[in-house]
Amino acid sequence: MSGSARARTAAVVVAYESGVALARCTEDLAAAGVAELVVVDNGSTDGSVEAARTNAPDLVAITPGHNLGYGSAANRGAAATSAPFLLVCNPDLEVPAEAIDVLVAALDEDQRRAVAGPLIRTPSGERYPSARHFPSLVDAAGHALLGLFQPDNRFTRAYQRADLTGSSTVPVDADWVSGACFLVRRDAFEEVGGFDESYFMYAEDVDLCWRLGRAGWHVVYAPAAEVTHVQGTSTARHPYRMILEHHRSLLRFAGRSTRGWHRIMLPAVAVGIATRCGLAVVARAMQS
Repeated sequence: MSGSARARTAAVVVAYESGVALARCTEDLAAAGVAELVVVDNGSTDGSVEAARTNAPDLVAITPGHNLGYGSAANRGAAATSAPFLLVCNPDLEVPAEAIDVLVAALDEDQRRAVAGPLIRTPSGERYPSARHFPSLVDAAGHALLGLFQPDNRFTRAYQRADLTGSSTVPVDADWVSGACFLVRRDAFEEVGGFDESYFMYAEDVDLCWRLGRAGWHVVYAPAAEVTHVQGTSTARHPYRMILEHHRSLLRFAGRSTRGWHRIMLPAVAVGIATRCGLAVVARAMQS
């Protein structure tokens, strides 16, 4: 089963100035025996792709010559593969072969499932909240205003699914899972047109899962699959631009997903997102 699961999986890694992390990630994936391994390099100048070939000589590198953004690059990687499952991931990940098996099994278990996301841990072993709800307006406002400085507030806990911190390894439904690492069924991915390329960075994963849900597909969190994420390998190089892109993407998704009478709240939502962006800049400056 395990060999067959990986033989049906194409791995697409989106990289930018990823250093040695990319070589470690692609070595893991090559050793796992995935059917296809593609790196889409968003204009790196650090030689990371060449270094990655040392232990993964069969990887295919796509080099558009400039930074396309995460979703656009992932779409190009997906288009260069043909396996029925796509493992889309960041370069700064440790992906055990067994994690791929669990994710494939989660999709095989229910043909209505389009996406399976793993349990993501930090290098210190802490669980990253990679499976989340689409927040209500109240939870979104509370998280936006309190999450940066008081992360254990009830609004953030609700949005980030604090209920999933237990020891259960049974797959559970989620509204969306982090694009840092997930497995997606190719048929479903192509049905909705892949990632929306109007997002440069952030929220493209939320948007994809939202569109899949509207098309009748399900998203599942599979905590028996564990990966480790060393966050911020490339985004840390441009922290203030990333803060701006994050909040620009939040505003774009709010405008797309808000329906009915709730749309009258969009101006207030825009003000809230702008306020959060300013607070994030202050918080980042205080860390410097």
